[in-house]
Amino acid sequence: MATFPVINLEKLNGEERASTMAQINDSCENWGFFEVLNHGIPHDFLDTVERLTKEHYKKCMEQRFKELVASKALEGLQAEVTDMDWESTFYLRHLPESNISDIPDLTDEYRKVMKEFALKLDKLAEELLDLLCENLGLEKGYLKKAFYGAKGPTFGTKVSNYPPCPTPDKIKGLRAHTDAGGIILLFQDPKVGGLQILKDGEWIDVPPMRHSIVVNLGDQLEVISNGKYKSVEHRVIAQTEGTRMSVASFYNPGSDAVIYPAPALLEKEEADKKQMYPKFVFEDYMKLYVGLKFQAKEPRFEAMKAMEPTVPIATA
Repeated sequence: MATFPVINLEKLNGEERASTMAQINDSCENWGFFEVLNHGIPHDFLDTVERLTKEHYKKCMEQRFKELVASKALEGLQAEVTDMDWESTFYLRHLPESNISDIPDLTDEYRKVMKEFALKLDKLAEELLDLLCENLGLEKGYLKKAFYGAKGPTFGTKVSNYPPCPTPDKIKGLRAHTDAGGIILLFQDPKVGGLQILKDGEWIDVPPMRHSIVVNLGDQLEVISNGKYKSVEHRVIAQTEGTRMSVASFYNPGSDAVIYPAPALLEKEEADKKQMYPKFVFEDYMKLYVGLKFQAKEPRFEAMKAMEPTVPIATA
C-alpha cells in the first residue's frame, strides 16, 4: 500500500528544494492530501491549542454530546445510521469578519490563542498556495487573488471532537465527502487516529503525528487547476477508545469570488481537454454543496456548468 505523503517544509530552503516541490506536486496530483512538518508554527504554541481545545471539550461540550446521544437513542445501534455523524463541533469565523468574541463558553485565553492561531494558519495557507502556483506554472499570488472577493477570502475553523463510540460499525465519525472550498489546514490529535482518505478505491489512514499540519485541497482548487489537482474523498472512522481532536481551518474564496480554470493552464491543454470545469460564483456553489455534501462532487460541477450562462463574469 502506498505511504501517505509527509513533507518537511524546511527542505524548501536548501538543495532539496526541487525534490520537495516535486513531492508537493505529486501529493496534489495523486493524493489531494499531504502532511507538513517544520511549517513555521511553534510546537509549544500547538501544544497550547491542543490543551485548551481538549479542556474546552471536557468542560463545555462533553456533557452536551452525551445528552444528544441519549436523546437520539444512539447508544446501542442495531442498524447503520447514514444521516448523522458521531462528532461534537463548533465553528469559528475569522475572515472577512471574526465571530470569536460572540462564541459562548470560551475562556479569554482560548479566544486569544485561537485568534493568534488563525493568523498563523492564514499565513501558512497563503505560503502553500504560492507553492502550488509555482508547481502549476502560475504567477506568484494567482491563487490568493483568485480567492479574493470584494472583502478578501473566507476563512474559518471547525473545532471537532470525536468521542469514543460503542458501535463504530454503525455510525461514522464523519461521513465521506470532499471539501467544497480552497485549501484546508488540519491540526489533529497526535495519538487518536480515524481520518482516512480514498485513494485508488482503498481507504488509507492519515497518520496522527505530533506537531504536524495535514493539508488537503478543496473542490475550488480542482476547478482552478482544471483537474490537474484533485479534491479527494475523506472520512472519519469513529473509535471505541479515546477522544480524537480535530481543528480544521478552511481558507476559501470570498462568497462573491468568481471561480474558473486558470486561463494560463487552459492554454497548455490539448484541444480536447480544454476547460472541463465550470465558471461560477463561489456562494452559488456553496448553496448547492450544503444539500449534497455527502454525495459525489462531479454532479455538483455539472450543475454549475448548467448555470454558467447566468454568471456575471469579469475576468480582467
